[in-house]
Amino acid sequence: MIWIHLLVVLAAIFLGARLGGIAIGFAGGLGVLVLAVLGLTPGDMPLDVISIIMSVICAIAAMQVAGGMDYLVDLAERILRRNPKHLNFLAPIITYLMTLMAGTGHTAFSTMPVITEVAKENDIRPSRPLSVAVVASQIAITASPISAAVVYFSSVLEPLGVGYLDLLGVAIPSTFIACMLTALVMTLIDRANPNSPLSKDPVYQDRLARGVVSLRGEQRRELKPQARASVLVFLVGLVAVMGYATAISDRVGLIEDPVMGRDQAIIAFMLTIAAVTVLLARIAPSDILSASTFKSGMSASICVLGVAWLGTTFVQAYTDDIERAAGGLLTDFPWLLAVVLFFAAALLYSQAATTKALMPTALALGVAPGAAVAAFPAVSALFVLPTYPTLLAAVEMDDTGSTRIGKAVFNHPFLVPGVLTIAFAVILGFLFGALII
Repeated sequence: MIWIHLLVVLAAIFLGARLGGIAIGFAGGLGVLVLAVLGLTPGDMPLDVISIIMSVICAIAAMQVAGGMDYLVDLAERILRRNPKHLNFLAPIITYLMTLMAGTGHTAFSTMPVITEVAKENDIRPSRPLSVAVVASQIAITASPISAAVVYFSSVLEPLGVGYLDLLGVAIPSTFIACMLTALVMTLIDRANPNSPLSKDPVYQDRLARGVVSLRGEQRRELKPQARASVLVFLVGLVAVMGYATAISDRVGLIEDPVMGRDQAIIAFMLTIAAVTVLLARIAPSDILSASTFKSGMSASICVLGVAWLGTTFVQAYTDDIERAAGGLLTDFPWLLAVVLFFAAALLYSQAATTKALMPTALALGVAPGAAVAAFPAVSALFVLPTYPTLLAAVEMDDTGSTRIGKAVFNHPFLVPGVLTIAFAVILGFLFGALII
């Protein structure tokens, strides 16, 4: 029956990928229902992960309505326009930092038009900075102090002697350096290719001749009065979350027998940030419901709910079979966990869902905690199929046509930077893990 059940899981994931968007979560729920009809007991629902995502998104959406996101985008545009020659490096730095701070890669949507315009104005194919920037926004999830994937994974690691700060101490430098190494490699490839300038792209020339391409120039945004204050409130809350999580950790032990656990603290802090932002900026709470970050974040929550529940249902039912088939192999070759996570993430479409579904099982199979931390960035392989929202947005926003998906589906500009970034991050993860863990 395991093969029939696996076929149901893959069919549900394929259906969700075809439908796209929030329907990925719908298809996951359908898969759980079919598995239950076939006799499997539904696995644990990822309500802890969902609660964290929802609370973080509420804080981000409140900041957006207060004008904080416009302030960050305006700041990013000024940085990029002053240093256009370094666009391949600055674009991923900006999307990485915004994701690191916000705990969601959907913040990349706001910077994509700026990256595209600066590239066009400087004869750079937008596909290059956009592809590296999108990948950076995805892998930064595994380094964000408030992302659901990091918070959940740290809770699984702590009983094994690896703390929250240990995880961040490995994840942040390994993923950031990996992004920069990827940007360097892709820049060197561009410099070695005489046809890399945008002006030599035949698709761009055709679009230019047809009047499809436009240059909007530098945008002057009228910032709301409390835009900067809303960003400051969010940053203070982020620091408070990290401070509290550090204080209650077993290694630091500043607070013994804490009243709130880490998950509860993050949810409480994020909702508090949203409340303070609403009061400070005097925004209508109803406006938060229509914010783009709120809509995309709630859609992501449903997707995680469906696919993570589907994954845990299958894995929990066949943990013993998986252990017999792969336990010794993963113990002897722990780097293979990164390969497993890579392909699982490509199907599950979520770092949190992949982490929730597979990491506890991998650790139970005997994978060393340090090896699991090193392999963790591989849960960010959301770029394999070009149907993830940030990838599609990059394609749509690049009116030059340089960011395009080939007929073979997999020949798109995100695949090579994505594979390189994860490979670099995993290798660096093993190196930093040996020093920290």
